[in-house]
Amino acid sequence: MVRGQNSPSARCGRQVHPDVRLVNGDLMDQSSLISAVDRVRPDEIYNLGALSYVPTSWRQPNTTAEITGTGVVRMLEAVRIVAGITSSRTPGPSRPRFYQASSSEMFGKVRETPQNELTPFHPRSPYGVAKVFGHYTVQNYRESYGMYAVSGMLFNHESPIRGPEFVTRKVSLGAAAVKLGLRDSLRLGNLMAERDWGFAGDYVRGMSMMLAQDEPDDYVLGTGIAHSVRELVELAFAHVDLDWRDHVVLDEALQRPAEVDLLCADATKAQQRLGWKPTVYFEELVGMMVDSDLRLLSGPQCSEGGVIRELADLW
Repeated sequence: MVRGQNSPSARCGRQVHPDVRLVNGDLMDQSSLISAVDRVRPDEIYNLGALSYVPTSWRQPNTTAEITGTGVVRMLEAVRIVAGITSSRTPGPSRPRFYQASSSEMFGKVRETPQNELTPFHPRSPYGVAKVFGHYTVQNYRESYGMYAVSGMLFNHESPIRGPEFVTRKVSLGAAAVKLGLRDSLRLGNLMAERDWGFAGDYVRGMSMMLAQDEPDDYVLGTGIAHSVRELVELAFAHVDLDWRDHVVLDEALQRPAEVDLLCADATKAQQRLGWKPTVYFEELVGMMVDSDLRLLSGPQCSEGGVIRELADLW
């Protein structure tokens, strides 16, 4: 589902997955969601829609709340209305199974490490707060209406097609650009923050596994290993035989108002109940992303400077 057939995500989706059929819908417009669910009558719904870049959530907190938080209510209401669900006793064969993309950012200022399904939430950004709202909304619709609705508390999941505004892709693009002589430096904020980074493909597999269970439940997915942004930078630049200290510039303006210092997953429940485990770990992931961006920035689309111009503001 996309907000308009001419959106950038629609164009990207057609290129990467030409067999995917696109449907119009807007998480801020209830009627469009009802129409989309009614038209498709899906067996499974994956709500990955959000204003998901944490720094932007500080600049647009109201929009973040509407899309990332209240958008979950609208999606669940669309499912409930189309399926004719009025209570937990409503017959269920026509009910689609619903997946909500919860986030490790909900843990925020962590109460314990590593974090599991029972760790209390303490979000440190409007994005994290909105995700907590969506997470508890899913629990309420599951308990009140008997809907098959689950939340995946996914820790950072990355790939070569990650948005360039996110730090992993910013670093992989930066290392590739410096190596190719397209840039001479990369500007970053807090190098000490630690995250549990994994491969997006592993996590999407986990989403599907959650909806394949007999009973709905919520799960944490992550590798269980945290790395600092500094480690990310060092590894990415070393992958192209460069010393990051010669090229990385620290910029206080890029730091968050309230930082999340450490996120690390305890995915024991998913491992035991789903049989899920990651197959790609940090070092391989970083190398994969840097190699992909070397190919991208060496390609014909960069000969005219198009990609570099688009990314200039990030660097």
